Amino acid sequence: MEDTLLYILLVVGLSFALTMVALIDIIKKDFPTVKDKFVWHLVAIIPVVGWLIYFALGAKKGKKKTYAS
Repeated sequence: MEDTLLYILLVVGLSFALTMVALIDIIKKDFPTVKDKFVWHLVAIIPVVGWLIYFALGAKKGKKKTYAS
């Protein structure tokens, strides 16, 4: 029983961390439209698999923001 709880917490914790990484990546990138960026935010917050969908399909659609110096 204790091992099962540990594995569940590990999966939840890892999923949460990867979701945060995906959301930060979305924030740091420019997408063709605001709607696209919003949709990828919604996809990324799908529990357990949203970050996987984003990194598999959406991460290459955005471009890194360039800052003029």
